[in-house]
Amino acid sequence: QVQLVESGGGSVQVGGSLRLSCAARGSKRDLDAMGWFRQTPGNEREAIACINTRGDDDTQYTDSVKGRFTITRDDAKNIVYLQMDDLRPEDTGDYYCAAGLLCYRSFDQYYKLPSAHPGWWGQGTHVTVSS
Repeated sequence: QVQLVESGGGSVQVGGSLRLSCAARGSKRDLDAMGWFRQTPGNEREAIACINTRGDDDTQYTDSVKGRFTITRDDAKNIVYLQMDDLRPEDTGDYYCAAGLLCYRSFDQYYKLPSAHPGWWGQGTHVTVSS
């Protein structure tokens, strides 16, 4: 059984920063690849960042967050973080932690397929970026 609990959402002004956390419970295998998705107003849920544990913590990002968001993980604490810098109004939305996913180049395109979805979701945390 995998449990994911997000925290760290809130309101911030344009250009500000937030750090989301995802506390995870589950087997090492189930938590091997983890990531963050978000749903912005009027849009489908999208994959934005993911991280593997292959000894080098391989990470992938969708283009819209590349260079601004950083995903990391602390395996000793079973926590995955999403550091979000230079936030923009279009980053406003609900952010979801996910486990049991495929994390590779073009992962964001893969998860646009109707049949593609991670094994587990957290309940989500809301981020508001105001100008």
